[in-house]
Amino acid sequence: MEIKPLGDRILVKQFEEEEVKKGGIIIPDTAKEKPQKGEIKAVGPGKRNDEGKLMPLELKVGDKVLFAKYGGTEVKIDGEEYLIMREDDIMAIIK
Repeated sequence: MEIKPLGDRILVKQFEEEEVKKGGIIIPDTAKEKPQKGEIKAVGPGKRNDEGKLMPLELKVGDKVLFAKYGGTEVKIDGEEYLIMREDDIMAIIK
């Protein structure tokens, strides 16, 4: 399935959290914090300003980004989990 976000929204695939075991203690998935890093898989056309002019996004497909902890909406597409969020929820591009 192909997804095309609308407006200034983007589709992000979160990176998998590295599992670290200390002292033989295994933390269940439900207690782990979700990573705040991911890769952009799709972007919308941009946001319209007050004059109706389209302002393109600074982000592009393939960018690795750092985003707000509680930003975005979780969606499941073809069995994969993604986040759909606004460009404003992105804090930085990881180089």
